[in-house]
Amino acid sequence: MTMGWRGVARGIALAAALLPVGAAQAGFVTEGTGPEGFWMNPRGTVAVRTGACGAHLCGWIVWASAEARADARDSGVDPLVGVQLLEDYRPLGSGAWAGTVFVPDMGRRFASRIEQSEPDHMVVKGCVLGGLLCKSQTWRRIGQPPHA
Repeated sequence: MTMGWRGVARGIALAAALLPVGAAQAGFVTEGTGPEGFWMNPRGTVAVRTGACGAHLCGWIVWASAEARADARDSGVDPLVGVQLLEDYRPLGSGAWAGTVFVPDMGRRFASRIEQSEPDHMVVKGCVLGGLLCKSQTWRRIGQPPHA
């Protein structure tokens, strides 16, 4: 696995965290059971708030560790907090959404799919090369993001 691919995985995790958006008008489940809310990546380095963006679901970074901020800064993304990671996710049915994930430490966007496996867990998958290479991470719901 190359350094770049690790960045894709990190971005996927960020994307998952961003998914729980207040998307009631788009027909998504209410906060607490659906994808809307706050999510933390597996390493505990990024928290994302997900919510509605028009008729789609999007996610924004609301907290990042010093390590995550430094990685993003090295790739030209500064500040990291406030960056939209999950873009235009549309419902596929059965708790799944498809959209685009932005990977800050690579400065690139990738096709992505999010599936809510349980009310408090979401699997975020990102793919390159038309879906030939994919990575996934499981994000967990949090009540509020950590304080800076």
